[in-house]
Amino acid sequence: MKELDTRRVSREKRGHVLLIGLNRVAKRNAFDLDLLNELSLAYGEFEADSDARVAVVFGHGEHFTAGLDLVSASAALAEGWQAPPGGCDPWGVFAGPRVSKPVIVAAQGYCLTIGIELMLAADINLCASNTRFAQMEVQRGIFPFGGATLRLHQVAGWGNAMRWMLTGDEFDARDALHLGLVQEVMASEDLLPRAIELAERIARQAPLGVQATLMSARQARYEGETAAAQGLPALVKKLLVTEDAQEGVRSLVERRPGIFKGC
Repeated sequence: MKELDTRRVSREKRGHVLLIGLNRVAKRNAFDLDLLNELSLAYGEFEADSDARVAVVFGHGEHFTAGLDLVSASAALAEGWQAPPGGCDPWGVFAGPRVSKPVIVAAQGYCLTIGIELMLAADINLCASNTRFAQMEVQRGIFPFGGATLRLHQVAGWGNAMRWMLTGDEFDARDALHLGLVQEVMASEDLLPRAIELAERIARQAPLGVQATLMSARQARYEGETAAAQGLPALVKKLLVTEDAQEGVRSLVERRPGIFKGC
């Protein structure tokens, strides 16, 4: 494999929160092969770091991402891109493991094609009021292969998903909020601070409880409610005997915030 350009993605640890920044600013953070691989490795580092509890993914510069750089990445994708060794699949549709911990995406400026699909694979999405979205693959003779055909209709409803995917039209932050693609819209200067604040709140919760909640909800989303329901008793039994569960009871009785260690 070609040596990776590690400038493509920044990492910054803030307590239990890992900030992952798309950093191909000169190309509006469009995904070439290096950026694909570097983001995968950043997700892998997040998964492997037991001290990192929540990730925030954002874009350096004025834009989250202009989508896929078809000139430099199309050949690799045609051959079947997969996460490099040690990496995870940020989209959950290519070859490679997925992260088991919460991911928050904060988008601004352009959020096109594979950027939307990155949001659809995340757990919470925020955007700036200036964000412009488009799933425009049909205008380029291809189709949304990063997960939009699987997930956008689950979020936005069938007609809304087809409206935007089959036309390739742009939509704005207000539309994204209406569709359920994002949960909050705010001014650009407030975006990253708000995402970090939300991540820190989640990171203060019991890690095992957060991961179990995420796992059960994802299983219901991707495998169906019956499969998720079958796993509930074992999850409950496992968590009730943890130190974090005991700390949760103590903190409730003592009327103080819990101090959780993930065990």
